[in-house]
This record gives sequence, C-alpha cells and structure tokens, in this order.
Amino acid sequence: MENLIQLVNRLQRACTALGDHGEESALPTLWDALPSIAVVGGQSSGKSSVLESIVGKDFLPRGSGIVTRRPLVLQLHRLDEGREYGEFGHLPRKKFTDFAAVRKEISDETDRETGRSKQISTVPIYLSIYSPNVVNLTLIDLPGLTKVAIDGQSESIVMDIENMVRSYIEKPNCIILAVSPANQDLATSDAIKISREVDPKGERTFGVLTKIDLMDKGTDAVEILEGKSYKLQFPWIGVVNRSQADINKNVDMIAARRREREYFAQTPEYKHLAHRMGSEHLGKVLSKHLEAVIKSRIPGLQSLINKTIIELESELSRLGKPIATDAGGKLYMIMEICRTFDGIFKEHLDGVRSGGDKIYNVFDNQLPAALKRLQFDKQLAMENVRKLITEADGYQPHLIAPEKGYRHLIETALITIKGPAEAAVDAVHGILKDLVHKSISETVELKQYPSLRVEVSNAAIESLDRMKDESRKATIQLVEMECSYLTVDFFRKLPQDIEKGGNPTHSIFDRYNDSYLRRVGSTVLSYVNMVCGSLRNSLPKSIVYCQVREAKRSLLDHFFTELGKKEGRQLGTLLDEDPAIMQRRLSIAKRLELYRSAQAEIDTVAWSK
Repeated sequence: MENLIQLVNRLQRACTALGDHGEESALPTLWDALPSIAVVGGQSSGKSSVLESIVGKDFLPRGSGIVTRRPLVLQLHRLDEGREYGEFGHLPRKKFTDFAAVRKEISDETDRETGRSKQISTVPIYLSIYSPNVVNLTLIDLPGLTKVAIDGQSESIVMDIENMVRSYIEKPNCIILAVSPANQDLATSDAIKISREVDPKGERTFGVLTKIDLMDKGTDAVEILEGKSYKLQFPWIGVVNRSQADINKNVDMIAARRREREYFAQTPEYKHLAHRMGSEHLGKVLSKHLEAVIKSRIPGLQSLINKTIIELESELSRLGKPIATDAGGKLYMIMEICRTFDGIFKEHLDGVRSGGDKIYNVFDNQLPAALKRLQFDKQLAMENVRKLITEADGYQPHLIAPEKGYRHLIETALITIKGPAEAAVDAVHGILKDLVHKSISETVELKQYPSLRVEVSNAAIESLDRMKDESRKATIQLVEMECSYLTVDFFRKLPQDIEKGGNPTHSIFDRYNDSYLRRVGSTVLSYVNMVCGSLRNSLPKSIVYCQVREAKRSLLDHFFTELGKKEGRQLGTLLDEDPAIMQRRLSIAKRLELYRSAQAEIDTVAWSK
C-alpha cells in the first residue's frame, strides 16, 4: 500500500510543475482530486514544531510575524537505511543533506516568488524528505492564520491568508490537521474555527493539541483529548514539542521524541492515553488514514482522468497542430494545410460534399434555356434576309444559289450564341468561387492562421480567374469555328428547288420572291438550331475541361511555386497564429501528458491491488 502515497506524491509534483494546482483552470484539476493533508493553525500555535517533530529534523524557517508565506507541500519518504536528505521540486537532482540549507532554500524560494515584500503566494513549494525516521506521508503546510497585519504587509493579508487556507481545506478530498495550543481556550482557536466552517461534522478533521506541558498548574487537557469537550470523528492527539530553550540548545530531535514519550507515560493525567499520544503516533495515524483515503478515491480518480483526457484531446484537436520552428517544417506545414483545403474543394466538386451539383445545373438547365431564348427573328426577318441575299449578289445575280447570303445570315445568327456561352463560363466561375470560400471556411487549420487563409483564398481565386479567361477563349472559339466552316452535308441533304430564284431582268430588289426568301430563312434557322444542339453538348465539355478539371488539377500550383521561393521569415508571416492560442496549446499539451502519465500510473496501482 505504500506505493499509493508515493503515487500521489509523484502526481502532486507533476501538477505543480505544470501549474495544474487548481488555479485559473477551466477544467477540473488533478490536484483538486488528489487526497491531501493540510496543516492549519494560528501563529504561535506550534504548527511548525509539530511538522518538525513528525520529520525529526529542524528544517522550517522561524521568526516573528508570518514566516510561512507559500504553501509547503512536504512529502515524506521512508528509507530502510541510508543518509537523510531533502530534495526540492524546483531543484531536481540536488540533494540537501544539511537541513539548515533546506531552511534557507525555503526562505529564498519564497522570496523569489513573492519578492522581499512579506506578501504571500498561492504557488506551492515542493520538498521531499527521505529518511529512515519518517513514515510515508504528504503534508501541506499553510501560512499561519493571523488577526493583524505587520509592517510591510497590506491590510488585506489577514483575509488573503484565510482565503488561501480555505481554498485548500474546503475541498472534500482534503484531510484537515487542525493544530491548536492547549494553553489557550479552544473556543478561540483559529484552526478549529475555520475547520468547523468547512467540515462542521468533523468527518475529515484531525485535532492536534500542542503545548500541553505549558498549561497552568491544576489544569489539563484530558477532556479535550478524550473527545468530551470538542468531539471529532477521529480522536484528538496531543504532542509535546521542544521548548524554545531546547531549540536554542539544538536538542536532538530523536531525544526530543523520547522525552515526549516519557512525558505522556509518566504524567498521571495522560498515562491512560499515552499509547495514542505524541508526534510519532500522529505521523503513523495520518499515514495510515491517507493510504485508506487514497485507496477509496482511486475509482473516482480514474474516472476524472479519463474524462479530462477526452476533453483535453478534443480541445487540442480544435486548437490544431503547433507551428514548426524551421523553414522546412513551416513549408511542409503550409503545404499540408493547403492540401487539406484542396481535398475539401475536390470533395465539393465530386459530390462528397454539397455544391458541385450546381455546375451540372448550369449545363442541364441554364445553358439550354439561354440558347432557347435566343431570338433569330431579327436576323431572319424577311427584310433582313432580302437585304443580305441581294447584297451578297453584288452587281449581278447568282446563277445557281445565293451562297454568300446564306453564309452572312448564318454567321449573324451564330454570333448571338456567344452570349449564352460566356454566361455559362461566368456561372461556373461563380460556383467555383463559392466552393473555394466554402472550402476555406471548412478547413479548420486555416482558421488558426488569418494571413495564410487570405493568401490561399486570393491564390485560388486568381487561378479561377485565369481558368475563366482560358475557358472564355475556348468557348468563343467553338462558336467561331461553327461560323468559319459550315457543315456542307446539311445543305446537300436539302431538297433542290427547280426554280433558281427570281427573274434576272427585274430590279435587283425583285430578284427573289417572298416564297423563296422564306425558304432561305427557314433553312438558315434549321441549320442554326442544329449548331445550337451541337454546342449545347460541346460547350459544357470545353468549360469542364478548362475550368472544373483544371481547378481540380492545379488550383494552387502557382501558389506552391511562389511558396517555394519564400524564406523562413516570410513563411512565418503566413503562420501568424495568435500567441494566446500558442500558449494555450502548449499548456493543454503539457496537461494532457500529465494526465496520460497519471492514467498509466494509477492503472498500474489499481491492477496491482
């Protein structure tokens, strides 16, 4: 079972290293869930002496006023043999064998955090002590409760200390070690007062009575120690600390423990309680109780850790990948983000995502409707037909057929098809632009980097503009091809008119009668309709080839070419992530590492049971 306390020790140290000790965190912290023992007492209550008695060493700073100004997480590790030493969490791998140096380092580290302002800080100091003379135990030494601020301290320090103490002991996983001096009225005890507020039934409070040997003659603490005057769930434990004279004489702590045992064994009032009195007994009771509490909390810890890991992974995924530091890494990262965007864009075109079907609607509905709406009445009106036919004869009438007139009529009609063709190009271009914007908004990685988002968007639109220009040229060429070369088979299959048209002796404007001109107009309309039917099939192919296919194939090719020419600093400007997000990602990643490690360690302990 000893590995349970060691496990909690490791997790608490890791929590502090990552700043995960219950402050300013939106998520429940592992620190809050870990069982702990907080030592609470007023100034001059003997709190420091109790801790030193449990450890068996002088190691805590002493002096007037508020000496403890930061929480001290004291982790005791029992050694079977070997030399005693201390080790601080902020100075890993440095062993302190001189406990006077430990005391100095506590003071120095406090000043490093708070300055020499005598103010307090909630950031804990971690101290591990390895010794054959301790039990496995973790204690949190909190600043002593006080009623008056001294020089150099703000008036709020009294309430600040109380709030700090309360923030620790009000958590249901906290075991309270309430230290009170026996030579003062228990009703005025700061430790008992604040403990009663957060634990009114005394279900998680251990009462420690100090300075029993300093009580006035004729008085004793028997009723308190027997639980008659102030009853707690657990029996009160009395301790006899070294006097100031003993401290001044450097009385050995082991000798002090022996004298403590003798005091309770030889004092008539306490003789019947001697077996459960003293600092040694206190350490053993607390160690055993802490182990039991940890064991009972393991299922809850596992549940919290598993839930938090899921939440952290989700948030880390939402925040995206961290930015690479080298130019190659940045270039690769940008390329990967662009490929993700490109993949989403292709999914829209291929029907995996919505939007690509709008292009088919252009070809299946808009283009045919536009071609159908073309009015050839003006080009093929009787007067226009007569005008073009007669003008085509020149100074003498055709002897066989007015071929130039036919060509002029067909060309003027076919030219009007350019309008619907260009409109189809523009419609597809508009749809592709919309899909680019939609794909960018759906590319989560681009949300991290505003500058890259703008660059990719601009590059994609510029590519689409170039493709639109090429497509426009190609579609107009298709129409012009139809104008430049007529399908002769169409005319060969027409029934031949015996009359070649008009009387050449008449006026030039009377060469062709209305019946013949109407037939010319009808023939031209039939041919134009045939060409419209052909273009209805070929124009979509051209547009798809020049715009849709090309967009799928090379939407960001030009951007990639320019990207390869950029230096690391220029690439960095594209990855202009908000520093707050970068810091948040780093913090989340560290917490996730902590929780995964905790998950593995707790699972190992749980299985070993």
